[in-house]
Order: sequence, then structure tokens, then C-alpha cells
Amino acid sequence: MTSTFPNISISTERLVLRPLDDDDVPALTEMMNDEQVAAWTDVPRPFTEDAARQWITEYARAERTTGRGLDLAVTEFLTQRLVGVVQLTKTNWHIRSTELSYIVAPWARGEGYASEAALATAQWLFNDQKFERIELRTAADNTASQQVAQKIGCISEGVLRNACIVHVRTEDGTWTDVRTDFIVWSLLPEDLEGADEQLADTGGFAPYSDWN
Repeated sequence: MTSTFPNISISTERLVLRPLDDDDVPALTEMMNDEQVAAWTDVPRPFTEDAARQWITEYARAERTTGRGLDLAVTEFLTQRLVGVVQLTKTNWHIRSTELSYIVAPWARGEGYASEAALATAQWLFNDQKFERIELRTAADNTASQQVAQKIGCISEGVLRNACIVHVRTEDGTWTDVRTDFIVWSLLPEDLEGADEQLADTGGFAPYSDWN
């Protein structure tokens, strides 16, 4: 029997993580058309409202029901505005492992939202879902995403050479693919203690221009 993630809501001091819904289509479309999101992800360009709706109603639903992963909208607690998305993919229920990634809207960068959302997701996975390993992969030049991984206590395990494709604007305004390395990070339950201590030492979620 295939295991699946539940439809859940996770709350932090500033954020609510919940399933994506149809009301997120406009904000999700705007976020995914951002230049930095286009550079570091493989989303279609341009990203249309139809693509956002398909993500919410088909892709995200299939990921959860088949047990492959989970897509969560990250929203501000006070305004309910869409801050970003947290994704769990390539989930292995036998070894209780999954891969985590995050995207943050341009207007919300610099507030530490990615680290707050990622840490809350990790705590839920380890405490409620009894997972034993979370993996993150960051492009070699994506220093902001690497800072988030470090902030939540991840350990760098090594480099997957030439395993990542990023996208660069050319002089004529078109996009071209460029190969680069993936840095592989892992987070285990015992690593969260160090992350909590680091957050306490720095007074909370320090700002980063966080996106992946």
C-alpha cells in the first residue's frame, strides 16, 4: 500500500503552510514569472494562469495521492498573501526520506521566510511523519538557497558534477541553458537541535534573499 502525506496546515510565528488552491492562481502565476525563479527552476516560460491551475489541480494532487510528494502554499499569517511554495518530491516511504525545495515571491525576499517555512516543514516531517532524512539540492551558484540550507541545520554532503541546468538571459533577451553542479545537502532529526540553537543565537530568522 502506498503511503501518502495528509492534507495539512502548518503554522509558524509569521506563516501558514497549506495546500495550494484555486485562489492562488494569480499570485502563483506572478511569482513563477519572476526572472530569478525562471533562472533557477525548470518552469515553463512564460508561466501562464493555465499552467498554475494545472499545477494546483493536477500535478500537486497527483504528487500527494501517489505518495511521491507534497506541494504547500506558504502564506503570511496576517495578510494571507502568497509568500511562496514548499515542495516535497522523490519521497521514499521505505527509508522515510524526501527532497525539499522552496520558492519565494520577489516581494517577500529578504524576510527569512524560506528558512522559516523549510524548518517548519522539517520539524513536521521528523516529529509527525517520523521521517529520517531530508535532502536538498542547490545549484552551485545559488548562494541564497545555500544560506537557507545552512540556516536550518543542513549538512553539505558533496557535489553532483554537471547535474544541474540553470537558465541565463542572453543579449537578445532569450534564455539559454547552462550546465552547472548540484550541491547536495541533508538534514537528519538530530540536526534540528543545532538549527534551533543557531536561530536562538541570531534572534530568529535572519533575512536572506531566499529563493530556489
